[in-house]
Amino acid sequence: MSDINEKLPEMLQNAVLMESVPVPEHFVKVEGIDYSKENAKDMRASDLISAMKTMGFQASSVGQACDIIDNMRSWRGKHIDELDDHDKKGSFDENGVQKTTIFMGYTSNLISSGLRETLRFLVQHKMVDAIVTSAGGIEEDFIKCLAPTYLGEFAWKGAELRKEGMNRIGNLVVPNDNYCKFEEWIVPILDKMLEEQEEYVKKHGDSCLDANQELNVPIWTPSKMIDRLGKEINDERSVLYWAHKNKIPVFCPSITDGSIGDMLFFHTFKASPKQLRLDIVADIRKINSMSMEASRAGMIILGGGLIKHHIANACLMRNGADYAVYINTGQEFDGSDAGARPDEAVSWGKIKAEAKSVKVYADVTVVFPLIVAATFASGKGIKYTKE
Repeated sequence: MSDINEKLPEMLQNAVLMESVPVPEHFVKVEGIDYSKENAKDMRASDLISAMKTMGFQASSVGQACDIIDNMRSWRGKHIDELDDHDKKGSFDENGVQKTTIFMGYTSNLISSGLRETLRFLVQHKMVDAIVTSAGGIEEDFIKCLAPTYLGEFAWKGAELRKEGMNRIGNLVVPNDNYCKFEEWIVPILDKMLEEQEEYVKKHGDSCLDANQELNVPIWTPSKMIDRLGKEINDERSVLYWAHKNKIPVFCPSITDGSIGDMLFFHTFKASPKQLRLDIVADIRKINSMSMEASRAGMIILGGGLIKHHIANACLMRNGADYAVYINTGQEFDGSDAGARPDEAVSWGKIKAEAKSVKVYADVTVVFPLIVAATFASGKGIKYTKE
Protein backbone atom coordinates (compact mmCIF):
# COMPACT_ATOMS: atom_id res chain seq x y z
CA MET A 1 0.00 0.00 0.00
CA SER A 2 1.42 3.44 -0.93
CA ASP A 3 2.58 6.01 1.62
CA ILE A 4 -0.29 8.34 0.73
CA ASN A 5 -2.79 5.60 1.51
CA GLU A 6 -1.15 5.03 4.91
CA LYS A 7 -1.86 8.68 5.78
CA LEU A 8 -5.56 8.42 4.93
CA PRO A 9 -8.05 8.22 7.78
CA GLU A 10 -8.94 4.63 8.62
CA MET A 11 -12.58 5.32 7.70
CA LEU A 12 -11.58 6.14 4.10
CA GLN A 13 -9.36 3.08 3.81
CA ASN A 14 -12.21 0.83 4.97
CA ALA A 15 -14.85 2.54 2.83
CA VAL A 16 -13.04 3.24 -0.44
CA LEU A 17 -9.94 1.05 -0.46
CA MET A 18 -11.38 -2.10 1.02
CA GLU A 19 -9.35 -5.11 -0.17
CA SER A 20 -11.03 -7.76 -2.33
CA VAL A 21 -11.09 -11.44 -1.61
CA PRO A 22 -9.18 -13.55 -4.16
CA VAL A 23 -11.10 -13.74 -7.46
CA PRO A 24 -12.71 -17.21 -7.82
CA GLU A 25 -11.23 -19.29 -10.63
CA HIS A 26 -14.60 -19.73 -12.35
CA PHE A 27 -15.08 -15.98 -12.92
CA VAL A 28 -15.06 -14.97 -16.59
CA LYS A 29 -13.25 -11.80 -17.63
CA VAL A 30 -15.37 -9.16 -19.36
CA GLU A 31 -14.19 -8.63 -22.91
CA GLY A 32 -15.67 -7.15 -26.04
CA ILE A 33 -14.88 -7.37 -29.75
CA ASP A 34 -11.59 -5.92 -30.99
CA TYR A 35 -12.45 -4.76 -34.49
CA SER A 36 -8.81 -3.94 -35.20
CA LYS A 37 -8.18 -7.69 -35.50
CA GLU A 38 -8.59 -9.28 -38.91
CA ASN A 39 -10.93 -12.05 -37.67
CA ALA A 40 -13.38 -9.42 -36.35
CA LYS A 41 -14.16 -8.06 -39.80
CA ASP A 42 -17.37 -9.20 -41.49
CA MET A 43 -17.97 -11.76 -38.74
CA ARG A 44 -20.33 -14.72 -39.06
CA ALA A 45 -23.35 -14.58 -36.74
CA SER A 46 -22.10 -17.54 -34.69
CA ASP A 47 -18.70 -15.88 -34.18
CA LEU A 48 -20.34 -12.59 -33.24
CA ILE A 49 -22.55 -14.31 -30.69
CA SER A 50 -19.57 -16.16 -29.25
CA ALA A 51 -17.76 -12.84 -28.78
CA MET A 52 -20.84 -11.21 -27.24
CA LYS A 53 -21.04 -13.80 -24.46
CA THR A 54 -18.37 -12.02 -22.43
CA MET A 55 -19.63 -8.46 -23.05
CA GLY A 56 -22.12 -8.44 -20.19
CA PHE A 57 -25.69 -7.09 -19.94
CA GLN A 58 -28.10 -8.33 -22.60
CA ALA A 59 -25.29 -9.28 -24.99
CA SER A 60 -24.33 -12.09 -22.61
CA SER A 61 -27.99 -13.10 -22.28
CA VAL A 62 -28.26 -13.37 -26.07
CA GLY A 63 -25.21 -15.63 -26.05
CA GLN A 64 -26.77 -17.74 -23.31
CA ALA A 65 -30.03 -17.98 -25.30
CA CYS A 66 -28.10 -19.36 -28.27
CA ASP A 67 -26.40 -21.96 -26.08
CA ILE A 68 -29.76 -23.08 -24.66
CA ILE A 69 -31.34 -23.32 -28.11
CA ASP A 70 -28.40 -25.40 -29.33
CA ASN A 71 -28.80 -27.62 -26.25
CA MET A 72 -32.51 -28.19 -26.88
CA ARG A 73 -31.84 -28.91 -30.55
CA SER A 74 -28.98 -31.32 -29.91
CA TRP A 75 -30.48 -33.54 -27.20
CA ARG A 76 -31.27 -37.10 -28.26
CA GLY A 77 -32.79 -39.96 -26.27
CA LYS A 78 -33.60 -43.52 -27.24
CA HIS A 79 -34.45 -45.00 -30.60
CA ILE A 80 -38.13 -45.74 -31.07
CA ASP A 81 -37.38 -49.48 -31.28
CA GLU A 82 -35.99 -49.37 -27.73
CA LEU A 83 -39.22 -47.98 -26.28
CA ASP A 84 -42.34 -49.66 -24.94
CA ASP A 85 -45.51 -48.97 -26.89
CA HIS A 86 -46.83 -46.43 -24.37
CA ASP A 87 -43.56 -44.44 -24.66
CA LYS A 88 -43.58 -44.24 -28.46
CA LYS A 89 -44.96 -40.72 -28.42
CA GLY A 90 -43.38 -37.31 -28.34
CA SER A 91 -40.97 -36.01 -30.98
CA PHE A 92 -38.50 -38.07 -32.99
CA ASP A 93 -35.84 -37.09 -35.53
CA GLU A 94 -35.52 -38.48 -39.05
CA ASN A 95 -33.64 -41.48 -37.65
CA GLY A 96 -36.40 -42.40 -35.20
CA VAL A 97 -34.52 -41.11 -32.13
CA GLN A 98 -36.21 -39.11 -29.37
CA LYS A 99 -35.63 -35.35 -29.56
CA THR A 100 -36.79 -32.27 -27.69
CA THR A 101 -40.33 -31.11 -28.42
CA ILE A 102 -39.91 -27.40 -29.12
CA PHE A 103 -42.87 -25.10 -28.44
CA MET A 104 -42.54 -21.66 -30.06
CA GLY A 105 -44.78 -18.75 -29.15
CA TYR A 106 -44.94 -15.34 -30.82
CA THR A 107 -47.19 -12.29 -30.62
CA SER A 108 -49.06 -10.84 -33.59
CA ASN A 109 -46.87 -7.74 -34.00
CA LEU A 110 -43.95 -10.00 -34.91
CA ILE A 111 -45.87 -11.45 -37.85
CA SER A 112 -46.81 -7.91 -38.89
CA SER A 113 -43.11 -7.07 -38.89
CA GLY A 114 -40.41 -8.51 -41.12
CA LEU A 115 -39.69 -11.16 -38.49
CA ARG A 116 -42.38 -13.18 -40.27
CA GLU A 117 -39.80 -14.45 -42.76
CA THR A 118 -37.56 -15.70 -39.93
CA LEU A 119 -40.49 -17.51 -38.30
CA ARG A 120 -41.49 -19.00 -41.64
CA PHE A 121 -37.98 -20.40 -42.08
CA LEU A 122 -38.20 -22.28 -38.77
CA VAL A 123 -41.60 -23.77 -39.64
CA GLN A 124 -40.69 -24.50 -43.26
CA HIS A 125 -37.70 -26.56 -42.14
CA LYS A 126 -39.51 -28.34 -39.29
CA MET A 127 -37.31 -26.78 -36.61
CA VAL A 128 -40.18 -26.39 -34.13
CA ASP A 129 -42.91 -28.86 -33.15
CA ALA A 130 -45.81 -26.64 -32.06
CA ILE A 131 -46.75 -22.97 -32.22
CA VAL A 132 -48.87 -20.74 -30.00
CA THR A 133 -49.85 -17.30 -31.23
CA SER A 134 -52.60 -14.72 -30.88
CA ALA A 135 -55.40 -14.07 -33.38
CA GLY A 136 -53.34 -11.34 -35.03
CA GLY A 137 -50.51 -13.82 -35.46
CA ILE A 138 -52.90 -15.90 -37.58
CA GLU A 139 -54.70 -13.30 -39.65
CA GLU A 140 -51.72 -11.02 -40.33
CA ASP A 141 -49.87 -13.97 -41.89
CA PHE A 142 -52.73 -14.55 -44.34
CA ILE A 143 -53.35 -10.84 -44.95
CA LYS A 144 -49.71 -10.33 -45.97
CA CYS A 145 -50.25 -12.96 -48.66
CA LEU A 146 -53.11 -10.84 -50.02
CA ALA A 147 -51.56 -7.37 -49.72
CA PRO A 148 -48.40 -5.83 -48.19
CA THR A 149 -47.83 -4.06 -44.90
CA TYR A 150 -45.80 -0.85 -45.13
CA LEU A 151 -43.19 0.98 -43.08
CA GLY A 152 -44.40 4.18 -41.46
CA GLU A 153 -43.39 6.17 -38.37
CA PHE A 154 -44.25 5.90 -34.70
CA ALA A 155 -45.07 9.62 -34.67
CA TRP A 156 -47.79 9.52 -37.35
CA LYS A 157 -51.04 10.83 -35.85
CA GLY A 158 -53.80 8.32 -35.28
CA ALA A 159 -56.61 10.77 -36.11
CA GLU A 160 -55.09 11.59 -39.51
CA LEU A 161 -54.44 7.92 -40.29
CA ARG A 162 -58.03 7.09 -39.36
CA LYS A 163 -59.34 9.58 -41.92
CA GLU A 164 -57.19 7.91 -44.57
CA GLY A 165 -58.21 4.35 -43.69
CA MET A 166 -54.74 3.45 -42.46
CA ASN A 167 -54.07 1.32 -39.37
CA ARG A 168 -50.80 1.80 -37.46
CA ILE A 169 -48.89 -1.00 -35.71
CA GLY A 170 -45.95 0.82 -34.12
CA ASN A 171 -44.06 2.15 -37.14
CA LEU A 172 -45.88 -0.17 -39.56
CA VAL A 173 -48.99 0.76 -41.54
CA VAL A 174 -51.74 -1.57 -42.80
CA PRO A 175 -54.32 -0.13 -45.25
CA ASN A 176 -57.88 -0.95 -44.27
CA ASP A 177 -58.36 -2.41 -47.76
CA ASN A 178 -56.14 -5.30 -46.66
CA TYR A 179 -58.79 -6.40 -44.20
CA CYS A 180 -61.48 -6.09 -46.86
CA LYS A 181 -59.44 -8.44 -49.04
CA PHE A 182 -59.12 -10.77 -46.05
CA GLU A 183 -62.89 -10.81 -45.63
CA GLU A 184 -63.39 -11.64 -49.31
CA TRP A 185 -60.90 -14.50 -48.99
CA ILE A 186 -62.02 -16.05 -45.70
CA VAL A 187 -65.84 -15.88 -45.89
CA PRO A 188 -66.20 -18.56 -48.63
CA ILE A 189 -63.91 -20.81 -46.58
CA LEU A 190 -66.06 -20.30 -43.48
CA ASP A 191 -69.13 -21.13 -45.59
CA LYS A 192 -67.52 -24.38 -46.70
CA MET A 193 -66.38 -25.26 -43.17
CA LEU A 194 -69.92 -24.73 -41.88
CA GLU A 195 -71.31 -26.89 -44.67
CA GLU A 196 -68.89 -29.71 -43.82
CA GLN A 197 -69.71 -29.37 -40.12
CA GLU A 198 -73.46 -29.59 -40.72
CA GLU A 199 -73.12 -32.60 -43.01
CA TYR A 200 -71.01 -34.41 -40.43
CA VAL A 201 -73.34 -33.61 -37.52
CA LYS A 202 -76.36 -34.72 -39.58
CA LYS A 203 -74.66 -38.06 -40.17
CA HIS A 204 -73.08 -38.66 -36.76
CA GLY A 205 -74.94 -36.40 -34.32
CA ASP A 206 -73.49 -34.11 -31.66
CA SER A 207 -71.78 -37.08 -30.03
CA CYS A 208 -69.02 -36.63 -32.65
CA LEU A 209 -67.39 -33.96 -30.47
CA ASP A 210 -64.28 -35.99 -29.76
CA ALA A 211 -61.11 -34.41 -28.36
CA ASN A 212 -59.01 -36.96 -30.23
CA GLN A 213 -60.59 -36.28 -33.61
CA GLU A 214 -58.42 -36.38 -36.73
CA LEU A 215 -57.77 -33.31 -38.90
CA ASN A 216 -60.26 -34.41 -41.54
CA VAL A 217 -63.21 -34.55 -39.12
CA PRO A 218 -65.13 -31.27 -39.62
CA ILE A 219 -65.97 -30.48 -36.01
CA TRP A 220 -63.60 -27.59 -35.80
CA THR A 221 -61.05 -26.56 -33.20
CA PRO A 222 -58.97 -23.38 -33.51
CA SER A 223 -55.91 -25.45 -34.50
CA LYS A 224 -57.90 -27.37 -37.13
CA MET A 225 -59.36 -24.15 -38.50
CA ILE A 226 -55.86 -22.64 -38.74
CA ASP A 227 -54.61 -25.78 -40.49
CA ARG A 228 -57.46 -25.51 -43.00
CA LEU A 229 -56.74 -21.85 -43.65
CA GLY A 230 -53.05 -22.65 -44.09
CA LYS A 231 -54.02 -25.18 -46.73
CA GLU A 232 -56.37 -22.76 -48.48
CA ILE A 233 -53.88 -19.87 -48.64
CA ASN A 234 -51.51 -22.11 -50.64
CA ASP A 235 -48.73 -19.52 -50.53
CA GLU A 236 -45.12 -20.41 -49.67
CA ARG A 237 -44.60 -16.97 -48.09
CA SER A 238 -47.00 -17.97 -45.33
CA VAL A 239 -45.88 -19.36 -41.98
CA LEU A 240 -49.19 -21.18 -41.63
CA TYR A 241 -48.99 -22.71 -45.09
CA TRP A 242 -45.79 -24.45 -43.99
CA ALA A 243 -47.35 -25.40 -40.65
CA HIS A 244 -50.07 -27.17 -42.65
CA LYS A 245 -47.57 -28.81 -45.02
CA ASN A 246 -45.39 -30.05 -42.16
CA LYS A 247 -48.25 -31.01 -39.83
CA ILE A 248 -47.09 -28.59 -37.12
CA PRO A 249 -50.09 -27.69 -34.92
CA VAL A 250 -50.76 -23.99 -34.37
CA PHE A 251 -52.72 -23.17 -31.23
CA CYS A 252 -54.63 -19.93 -30.73
CA PRO A 253 -56.85 -19.89 -27.61
CA SER A 254 -57.69 -16.24 -28.38
CA ILE A 255 -58.82 -16.92 -31.95
CA THR A 256 -61.77 -14.49 -31.74
CA ASP A 257 -59.63 -11.55 -30.52
CA GLY A 258 -58.92 -9.94 -33.89
CA SER A 259 -60.09 -9.67 -37.47
CA ILE A 260 -60.79 -13.42 -37.53
CA GLY A 261 -63.15 -12.84 -34.62
CA ASP A 262 -64.83 -10.08 -36.61
CA MET A 263 -65.26 -12.43 -39.56
CA LEU A 264 -66.69 -15.18 -37.33
CA PHE A 265 -69.05 -12.65 -35.75
CA PHE A 266 -70.27 -11.39 -39.13
CA HIS A 267 -70.65 -14.98 -40.28
CA THR A 268 -73.13 -15.74 -37.48
CA PHE A 269 -75.53 -13.27 -39.13
CA LYS A 270 -74.87 -14.54 -42.62
CA ALA A 271 -75.31 -18.22 -41.69
CA SER A 272 -78.11 -17.82 -39.09
CA PRO A 273 -79.68 -19.89 -37.65
CA LYS A 274 -76.71 -22.20 -38.23
CA GLN A 275 -73.39 -21.40 -36.61
CA LEU A 276 -69.80 -22.51 -37.04
CA ARG A 277 -68.47 -24.08 -33.85
CA LEU A 278 -64.89 -24.11 -32.56
CA ASP A 279 -64.02 -26.52 -29.75
CA ILE A 280 -61.33 -24.91 -27.56
CA VAL A 281 -61.42 -27.78 -25.04
CA ALA A 282 -60.11 -30.22 -27.64
CA ASP A 283 -57.17 -27.89 -28.31
CA ILE A 284 -56.17 -27.53 -24.67
CA ARG A 285 -56.23 -31.31 -24.43
CA LYS A 286 -54.09 -31.52 -27.57
CA ILE A 287 -51.34 -29.09 -26.51
CA ASN A 288 -51.24 -30.44 -22.95
CA SER A 289 -50.99 -33.99 -24.29
CA MET A 290 -48.09 -32.95 -26.53
CA SER A 291 -46.32 -31.62 -23.46
CA MET A 292 -47.02 -34.74 -21.38
CA GLU A 293 -45.77 -37.02 -24.17
CA ALA A 294 -42.57 -35.04 -24.77
CA SER A 295 -39.34 -36.78 -23.80
CA ARG A 296 -37.92 -33.31 -23.27
CA ALA A 297 -39.65 -29.96 -23.73
CA GLY A 298 -38.20 -26.63 -24.82
CA MET A 299 -39.87 -23.21 -24.93
CA ILE A 300 -38.93 -20.32 -27.22
CA ILE A 301 -41.18 -17.43 -26.20
CA LEU A 302 -41.11 -14.29 -28.35
CA GLY A 303 -43.14 -11.64 -26.57
CA GLY A 304 -45.45 -12.08 -23.61
CA GLY A 305 -49.03 -12.34 -22.45
CA LEU A 306 -51.23 -15.19 -23.57
CA ILE A 307 -48.71 -16.87 -25.88
CA LYS A 308 -46.13 -17.06 -23.10
CA HIS A 309 -48.45 -18.42 -20.45
CA HIS A 310 -50.24 -20.92 -22.70
CA ILE A 311 -46.99 -22.73 -23.49
CA ALA A 312 -45.68 -22.49 -19.93
CA ASN A 313 -48.93 -23.85 -18.53
CA ALA A 314 -48.83 -26.77 -20.97
CA CYS A 315 -45.34 -27.57 -19.69
CA LEU A 316 -46.72 -27.59 -16.14
CA MET A 317 -48.51 -30.82 -17.12
CA ARG A 318 -45.13 -32.56 -17.37
CA ASN A 319 -43.73 -30.87 -14.25
CA GLY A 320 -41.84 -28.24 -16.21
CA ALA A 321 -39.89 -27.53 -19.37
CA ASP A 322 -36.27 -28.62 -19.68
CA TYR A 323 -35.22 -25.53 -21.64
CA ALA A 324 -36.66 -22.02 -21.81
CA VAL A 325 -35.72 -18.87 -23.73
CA TYR A 326 -37.79 -15.74 -23.17
CA ILE A 327 -37.32 -12.62 -25.29
CA ASN A 328 -39.41 -9.56 -24.43
CA THR A 329 -39.22 -6.11 -22.91
CA GLY A 330 -41.64 -6.75 -20.03
CA GLN A 331 -40.67 -5.83 -16.48
CA GLU A 332 -41.59 -7.81 -13.38
CA PHE A 333 -42.28 -4.97 -10.91
CA ASP A 334 -46.02 -4.96 -11.70
CA GLY A 335 -46.45 -8.73 -11.40
CA SER A 336 -47.20 -9.20 -15.09
CA ASP A 337 -46.72 -12.63 -16.62
CA ALA A 338 -44.92 -11.05 -19.59
CA GLY A 339 -42.42 -9.41 -17.26
CA ALA A 340 -41.80 -12.47 -15.12
CA ARG A 341 -38.36 -14.06 -15.25
CA PRO A 342 -37.99 -17.84 -15.74
CA ASP A 343 -37.46 -18.32 -12.00
CA GLU A 344 -41.07 -17.33 -11.34
CA ALA A 345 -42.20 -20.12 -13.67
CA VAL A 346 -40.01 -22.52 -11.68
CA SER A 347 -42.09 -21.71 -8.60
CA TRP A 348 -45.21 -22.83 -10.48
CA GLY A 349 -43.63 -26.00 -11.86
CA LYS A 350 -43.75 -24.67 -15.43
CA ILE A 351 -39.96 -24.80 -15.78
CA LYS A 352 -37.89 -27.46 -14.01
CA ALA A 353 -35.59 -26.24 -11.25
CA GLU A 354 -32.59 -27.75 -13.02
CA ALA A 355 -33.63 -26.47 -16.47
CA LYS A 356 -31.46 -24.28 -18.66
CA SER A 357 -33.29 -20.96 -18.97
CA VAL A 358 -32.73 -17.27 -19.71
CA LYS A 359 -34.72 -14.12 -20.28
CA VAL A 360 -33.39 -11.63 -22.84
CA TYR A 361 -34.69 -8.10 -22.29
CA ALA A 362 -34.84 -6.85 -25.87
CA ASP A 363 -37.01 -6.10 -28.87
CA VAL A 364 -37.46 -9.48 -30.55
CA THR A 365 -36.97 -7.99 -34.03
CA VAL A 366 -33.47 -6.86 -33.04
CA VAL A 367 -32.09 -10.02 -31.47
CA PHE A 368 -34.04 -13.02 -32.77
CA PRO A 369 -32.77 -12.83 -36.38
CA LEU A 370 -29.25 -12.83 -34.93
CA ILE A 371 -30.05 -15.79 -32.67
CA VAL A 372 -31.54 -17.79 -35.55
CA ALA A 373 -28.55 -16.96 -37.77
CA ALA A 374 -26.21 -18.30 -35.07
CA THR A 375 -28.23 -21.45 -34.31
CA PHE A 376 -30.99 -22.84 -36.55
CA ALA A 377 -29.63 -21.24 -39.75
CA SER A 378 -25.91 -21.38 -39.01
CA GLY A 379 -25.29 -24.33 -41.31
CA LYS A 380 -23.07 -25.91 -38.68
CA GLY A 381 -23.76 -29.53 -37.87
CA ILE A 382 -25.47 -30.38 -34.60
CA LYS A 383 -23.37 -32.37 -32.15
CA TYR A 384 -25.98 -34.65 -30.65
CA THR A 385 -25.83 -35.21 -26.91
CA LYS A 386 -27.42 -37.70 -24.54
CA GLU A 387 -27.76 -36.62 -20.94
